[in-house]
Amino acid sequence: MTNFIKVATLDDVSEGEMYAIEVDGEPVCLTRVEGQIYAFTDNCTHISGPLNDGELEGCVVTCPWHGAQFDVRTGQVLRGPARQDLYTYPVKVEDNAIFISLPDEEYSE
Repeated sequence: MTNFIKVATLDDVSEGEMYAIEVDGEPVCLTRVEGQIYAFTDNCTHISGPLNDGELEGCVVTCPWHGAQFDVRTGQVLRGPARQDLYTYPVKVEDNAIFISLPDEEYSE
C-alpha cells in the first residue's frame, strides 16, 4: 500500500516556479506545469546540484551547476552531463493539499 504524505498546498506552488522542500530527509522539488503538479528529487544526478536554483522552461529544468537538463514530468535526462534520470515522486492533490509518495525503503540513489 502506498503512503502519501502532505508536503504543501496548491498556493505554495506557482505555475512555472519551483518550490524546494525536504521530506523525510530527502530534498524534493515541486513545480506546476500547465496546471499539473510534479515532484522530483531536488539534486541533479550529475553531482547533486540544487535543481530548485536552476531554470525552468516549460517542462524542462536546467541544473545551475553544469547545465544538465531533465523533463520534470518524467525525470528523463534531456541533456548531459547527467546520465541518470531524476527520481520522480507520485503526486496526489486533494482539495488544496499536495501529497507525494516516498519510495520504498530499498530505493537508494
